[in-house]
This record gives sequence, structure tokens and C-alpha cells, in this order.
Amino acid sequence: MSISENIKQFKEKLPEQVTLVAVSKTKPVEDLQEAYDAGQRIFGENKIQEMAAKWEQLPKDIEWHMIGHVQTNKVKYMAPFVSLIHAVDSIKLLKEINKQAKKHDRVINCLIQLKIAKEDSKFGLPPQQLSALIDEKKALGLNNVQIVGLMGMATFTDDEQQLQREFNILKEKFDAHQQSESWNVLSMGMSGDYPIAIAAGSTMVRVGSAIFGARNYH
Repeated sequence: MSISENIKQFKEKLPEQVTLVAVSKTKPVEDLQEAYDAGQRIFGENKIQEMAAKWEQLPKDIEWHMIGHVQTNKVKYMAPFVSLIHAVDSIKLLKEINKQAKKHDRVINCLIQLKIAKEDSKFGLPPQQLSALIDEKKALGLNNVQIVGLMGMATFTDDEQQLQREFNILKEKFDAHQQSESWNVLSMGMSGDYPIAIAAGSTMVRVGSAIFGARNYH
């Protein structure tokens, strides 16, 4: 199936309250344009320079989501345009995003990434440290960065019960803070596990290969 047909299918089968982020990392601008022409407006990238290059070439009503691990020294390259940063896992990174957002007179929306997977390779803040991070952000008065919810990546496994358990950890943390913090985004679920994530309460799924096909890693 074509990219545009895949987009159409996802739009039909995803519940109304679930936002689709088309993960376009490693894909050429032509592929993103095809998805855009099919109505997709939110794209996720994991390398800041690649995202910035695509931002320059593509229509300006696209929402760009940074979904990969962020190095503080690269924040300045996306600060002028990024819509949502998914993977914030430290106060150091929040401070840098705030600093760069301020330079552009912007408030940048962020998700706190919690580590819910068993794999060591996955990044994220330990769930028990979430409250302390929220309190520290407030104490520091970081007004140019807005936490709008949580993100997490489950273990790469076929064990559906394990996936459910991991997504439930994230959902419980989200529910515990949602009202007091006015959160509205729970980003969990990818091409392989998004139905389980949606059943667990996800409001945003990150889908790449199921839309664009296999990645072109050089």
C-alpha cells in the first residue's frame, strides 16, 4: 500500500481522541510530502539537524515533534519551530529548552519521558522521580517550557501482558498528576504495540514503519 493509503487507514481506525504522529526519521522529503498531501500534519523526527532541514523544505503548517533522545547542545537548532519535545528526562534539559525558547519568545511544549521498559537501552526518568522534577521546574520558574503530559516506550517484546503492565505504570502516573498539572497528552504506543497502548489510555501514538515502510538506515 502507498503512504497516502496507510495514512488514510490509520485515520479511519484510530479513535477520535488519539493523535497520530507520523514518524518520518530517515525518510526523504518526498515521502513526507505524500503523507502531508494525504492530510497528515504531525511528523516525528529523532535527529534535530534532519528535522531542521525538513522544516525548511516543507509546508509551514506542519507540527514537528522531536521524539528522540535530546542532547542539550542541539536544542538551539529546533527552538525556533518545534511543536512538542517528547523525550525530556532531566531538569538540565528542561532548563536548556526554557533558555532557548526564551530567545525566540516562545513557550515550548514538552512531555516527560518515564522509563517503563525493562531494557537498559531505553532512556527516561525513573517514575518515582517524577514529582520531584515537576516541583523543581516550578521552583526554578521555567516559564518558557510547558509540561503537557508524559511519554514512554515499552519493552520490545511480544508479551502483551508485559506491555500492558508497562503502559499501565505510565497511565497511573499520568492520572495522578493530570488534573493538578492540566496535562492532556499521554504519548505511548508505536507501530508494533499501539493497539495495546490505546487500550491502556494513550492519547498519542508514534507510527513510522507501518506508514512509511522499513527505515533506510545507512
